[in-house]
Amino acid sequence: MRRCLLEPIPEIFEAAAILDRAREAHVAGNAAEAEHWIRAADDPAIYDWLNSVWGRRSPEIHTFASMPNSPPTLPIDQRPIPRMPTTMTKREIIARDGYHCKFCGIPVITSERRKVIQRLYPDALRWGRSNLEQHAAFQCMWLQYDHVLPNQRGGPSTPDNVVITCAACNFGRMEYTVEEAGLIDPRTRERAASWSGYSTWHGLGDFT
Repeated sequence: MRRCLLEPIPEIFEAAAILDRAREAHVAGNAAEAEHWIRAADDPAIYDWLNSVWGRRSPEIHTFASMPNSPPTLPIDQRPIPRMPTTMTKREIIARDGYHCKFCGIPVITSERRKVIQRLYPDALRWGRSNLEQHAAFQCMWLQYDHVLPNQRGGPSTPDNVVITCAACNFGRMEYTVEEAGLIDPRTRERAASWSGYSTWHGLGDFT
């Protein structure tokens, strides 16, 4: 059993530390320095790692097995509603899991917070239409609300079935169960220490 599809590379955690420097510069009122560090976190090595997990399927990474008695894929009209957690449920999940992927353990950032930072530093935090046009660290560290039992397999959008993950772990696994992917149940992973680079960006509001 493995904890994630592909172990994260050191550059991801280095980018998180760099974004902490950007936060410190922003809080100190030094916008030029904050922009410098946001640019520095845009590491192509991170994009390569992410693309290998959520991009084209690789037999070395995307190993899925049929399991006896696995739940079937349901027609859309038979899948649990709502498809995604409500705002209140998201708050509960974040309060429980914090801002780290429950599979691979990397720090993550909500899309709402990313959009606010992008409005402040649009030239540094690039976010175009294609993956290649998006900031590598913010793309990789994009917080997801991932169903342990996928919604299309009957999994509800409740706190006991949804965990915080990164984009790679969410989109890489897609509709497969953790058993089919040979993964350890992410709910058994201990909560990581808080990542200050997300939660203390002064003046940017909360995660919604």
